[in-house]
Amino acid sequence: MLPRDVVSTGPLILRPPMDEDTEGIVRTCDDPVTARFLPRLPSPFGPEDARGYFDLAAQKWAGGGAEFAITENGQYVGSVGVRPPDHWGVAEIGYMVAPWARGKNVAGTAVRAVTDWVFDHGVRRVELQTAVENVASLRVAYKTGFHEEGRRRDAKRLRDGRYVDMVTFARLEGDAAPAAEPYLPFFEGGELSDGVVRLVPIAVEDAADYHRMLADPSVARYHVGPPSTLEEDERRCRYTGYWWASGQRIELAIRDAASGAFAGHVQLTQVVPVLGQAMVGYSLVPEYRGKGFMTRAVTLLVDWAFANTPLHRVVAGTDTENTGSHRVLERSGFSREGVHRELFVRADGTRADDVAWSRLRPS
Repeated sequence: MLPRDVVSTGPLILRPPMDEDTEGIVRTCDDPVTARFLPRLPSPFGPEDARGYFDLAAQKWAGGGAEFAITENGQYVGSVGVRPPDHWGVAEIGYMVAPWARGKNVAGTAVRAVTDWVFDHGVRRVELQTAVENVASLRVAYKTGFHEEGRRRDAKRLRDGRYVDMVTFARLEGDAAPAAEPYLPFFEGGELSDGVVRLVPIAVEDAADYHRMLADPSVARYHVGPPSTLEEDERRCRYTGYWWASGQRIELAIRDAASGAFAGHVQLTQVVPVLGQAMVGYSLVPEYRGKGFMTRAVTLLVDWAFANTPLHRVVAGTDTENTGSHRVLERSGFSREGVHRELFVRADGTRADDVAWSRLRPS
């Protein structure tokens, strides 16, 4: 049984919800982002629904759990709740943040404080689940010391009727939870640009263009792995925020800065923190070749990586016959390092040599 406490953390006060929170709760629960990832909320959400929430919060407290309103300067800015611990001392935490308070580390501060609080009251393990597409929530989990434990495929149905994978996290009592900076921080302002090309996180809306690009014979010739379906490429695009937030890779759409059109794809992948190394890969749609777009995109991304991450080496691998890719890497400051013999398997079953390239962090 968790006590009906008030928790103070930094500028935030966490207390049981009160009638005076009604307007803020209605506005938060009626927000499209909240509604998307909490599909069981009524939509539209009104004052009557808020009163129902107060009843559920009281039941949660009575049942041994906790439900807090997050307040700042006396104003509602979100909610955080803990399900009653089970027989083994395991509880689950959930949260939402008001639209006007997002981007201010409200959820991170509250989740860390409540997790520490429940540990103080005998809970042994705290679990957290978030949709693979909910990048803001994923960032909260990583930032507050939760350990990723796996993914549950198609575990939850969103409001649009589509099933979504859920990422599972947990913290154990005694786990160190330092406030660590992400290995691959998100772009300040959300994108990189030199005025000619823009690099933005690839999204599901780009899946059709991405799929068309991969099917082009000149791209498919050098693509590693079997051809993908449009459905598989859509699923890939839904995962890109998770991959970035977890430090695994960065997947970007290259856009024509003038028109906004999809011009190609560039990625930073195979990230190995212990070596300070990652690999760059890329492709362009036919209509944007020969205009220097890829050289600009690769240079932008690698320059950013050296300026904003601990990476020391960025490497690339190209088929010996892919002379266009060789020129991109040469113009982007890469040096040829050698050849991996018969590394790539071509569509016809033959093998091709791989030319290895690298660019080092400027001294």
